[in-house]
Amino acid sequence: MAKLTIVANIKANPDKIDLVKAELLKLIDITRGEEGCINYDLHQDNDNPAHFLFYENWESRALWQTHMGAPHLAAYMEATDGAVEAFTLNEMSVVG
Repeated sequence: MAKLTIVANIKANPDKIDLVKAELLKLIDITRGEEGCINYDLHQDNDNPAHFLFYENWESRALWQTHMGAPHLAAYMEATDGAVEAFTLNEMSVVG
């Protein structure tokens, strides 16, 4: 099965940046320990601190989908309810 790359953009509400960042940081170690996770890297925009980006690589889409159903993702969603202005997720494949 082909490797899957995920690019997730999270834009926090301006008054909730610290909350969203704290909750995103909680996801890193537990996710990196999940089966199929190759890398799971969180970035914060240097000019817009409300903009976060996860760059992830997974061994397969099926293993990424298992991650998406994990309890720590549900806890993140609950903790940041109303604190995220925008969220986009792209599933990508290497082509060259």
